[in-house]
Amino acid sequence: MMDNESARRIEILNTHLGMNRMTNITPSEITGNVFTRLNKQWMLITSERDSEVNAMTASWGGFGVIWNMPVAYVLVRPQRYTFELMEASDRFGLSFLTEQYRAALQVCGTKSGRERDKLKAVGLTTRRLDGATVIEQAELVISCKKLYSQFLADAGFVRRELLQIHYPGNDLHKLYIGEITAVEIER
Repeated sequence: MMDNESARRIEILNTHLGMNRMTNITPSEITGNVFTRLNKQWMLITSERDSEVNAMTASWGGFGVIWNMPVAYVLVRPQRYTFELMEASDRFGLSFLTEQYRAALQVCGTKSGRERDKLKAVGLTTRRLDGATVIEQAELVISCKKLYSQFLADAGFVRRELLQIHYPGNDLHKLYIGEITAVEIER
């Protein structure tokens, strides 16, 4: 749980954000090293079902071109609340926040949204971008439309030790590939 002082600082920062701080770009104009963005900066995967919204901190995923489309792919374990929402929707959002939101990312990566509204608890708000829910405070947001999903398969692992290291409980991730339909970056 984020302490009150951190939540207050985030709330103050949120009130000072201007409405025109983001600009539309194409996927090929995304700046920054993708490995740094995913492995060091982390991202929030947002999904929703009806009026339920959840965000999950993630560092496993990537970007590329598949089927002649710009895509993002993410991996979600079946026991995550985000998994239920991803299954119920054809859209998902990816949001990259600056270091000042590290405490919020920690909470969203360690607490479940089943029992509480994590985003409210950490002072983050959402908005829509081309049908997907994204985080208002993010410096980079990406809207994705699901194209493909499938569980990773035990038989597909060439390096068998990866199963023992990352899946001792046999809770293999589900891979989601989404067409990138919109991107906004902070000016």
